Amino acid sequence: MKKYAIGIDFGTESGRVLIIDLNGQIVSTSIVPYKDGVITSRLPIKKSEQLPQGFALQNPNNYLDVLKIGMHDALQRGGVAKEEVIGVGISFTSSTVLAVDGNLQPLCFEPTFTKNPHAWVKLWKHHGASEEAALIYDIVKDRKEQILRHYGNTVSAEWFLPKCLETFYKAPEVYEHATFFIEAADWIVSKLVGDVVRSNCTLGYKSFWNEVDGFPFNFLEEIDPIFAQTMRGKLAGTIKNVGETAGVLTEDMANEISLLPGTPIGTAIIDAHSSLLGIGAKEEKQLTMVMGTSTCHLMLNKEQKSVKGISGSVYEAIFPNVYAYEAGQPAVGDLFGSYIKQIPKEYSEEAKRQNISPFQYMEQLASKFAPGENKLLALDWMNGNRSVLANFDLTGLIIGLTLKTKPEEVYRALLEATAFGAKTIVLSYEAAGLPIEKIFACGGLPKRNALLMQIYADVLNREVTVSATEQASGVGASVLGAVAGGGFESIYDAVEQMKQPFERVYRPIAENVNTYDKMFTMYEQLYNYFGVEQRHFMKDLLHL
Repeated sequence: MKKYAIGIDFGTESGRVLIIDLNGQIVSTSIVPYKDGVITSRLPIKKSEQLPQGFALQNPNNYLDVLKIGMHDALQRGGVAKEEVIGVGISFTSSTVLAVDGNLQPLCFEPTFTKNPHAWVKLWKHHGASEEAALIYDIVKDRKEQILRHYGNTVSAEWFLPKCLETFYKAPEVYEHATFFIEAADWIVSKLVGDVVRSNCTLGYKSFWNEVDGFPFNFLEEIDPIFAQTMRGKLAGTIKNVGETAGVLTEDMANEISLLPGTPIGTAIIDAHSSLLGIGAKEEKQLTMVMGTSTCHLMLNKEQKSVKGISGSVYEAIFPNVYAYEAGQPAVGDLFGSYIKQIPKEYSEEAKRQNISPFQYMEQLASKFAPGENKLLALDWMNGNRSVLANFDLTGLIIGLTLKTKPEEVYRALLEATAFGAKTIVLSYEAAGLPIEKIFACGGLPKRNALLMQIYADVLNREVTVSATEQASGVGASVLGAVAGGGFESIYDAVEQMKQPFERVYRPIAENVNTYDKMFTMYEQLYNYFGVEQRHFMKDLLHL
């Protein structure tokens, strides 16, 4: 009998189910778009009120659709029998937070809370908890907690605890009724195995948890004693490491998702982190850029160092016996997609006439300009800044616009801005004593946008090696499913056998590097002025 592992990867706009054999061959893929997408305006119910600024919610029913529809479809497409599936792994965007009852039922399903936005899923890019993040930061800093050193000396509104505190303050009825607050990744795993099982990966990066001290209830007491006391219970559950088996599939869930009861389920992992398993980036001095709606910049090291502006460093969160470091940019693919929606009608029509996407058409036009020829410079803060400033009240900026500026010139400036943002993260890693010898890129963007990747190679003045697969995260989840199901003795063995190949290397062009070095100096001046010296300027404008 053939053996297969399944990886279920939950992204920002859709979920995908991958079936892969133990030699790394992807036999089928099923992509299920989220019916309700990212909810930023109104809840998908009748007479819903306008959501506050910065809210980004989702409907957990959309995640269940991925399990039910995607699994059945993937099995049929691949001609795979459920008896041939040895294990399932889960990867998910993070920090994506649910409030659930004792039966793991999301509170937004209950009629009492359906119209309350705090009862819905708070997506990773939900920024409604900015005030709560600032409060946590001030208290932790005043207490001189050493834990901040391992989180880039920042606290992000995107993390788990600020989102829970936001609910505590702004929707106390939801907070009180919630039996658990749980990462969406862990919710899916818990639903599948019938017990609350949390991942060291999701907790370590987003909840200040670590394997030695556990949860940070000491400083939570200073925020609010009731919050600290009640959160102890709401964070209950078994904690397991990435690479361990979380449990086995219950009979009820097996019937719903077309698999056998008792199928092993791996402990969940954050989607970007899973990509390192998918491409085999398992060594120190390697930087992996996981590029999609956002970009995560990940590194491994045997030592735990303090790196300015990172989102955490967690022991054994990806591979055994090493710390995994995460930094990131919250608007990359999102930024490009937002701009493409605003291009003139004639551009869209010309793309259609050429039978290409608007993205491909804009790349064609933007490629005609040499670095600096468009005379534009942008700050890539259209969704705030995660690393290294950790300030979500920052907004985007484009300087150099004239009456003659063309849409493709602006588009190129946005591509370049994300590369400059990536360079600030590279410099932060290296300043902390984490040298970088190789840079990998994976995800949909590197596969589809050659201009973007050449710009990155030129701006970083490094070779950038691009993975052959757009599904690195799903492959990584499959690796964890294979390990959970006993297909391999270790993660390292599974990765060596199942990792996907690389397909292209982008090398810096000397002339371009010289121009981009000059532009990066100007970028740094804007970065420091609006991000450090006058960091309240954009906030004041945002909150007029």
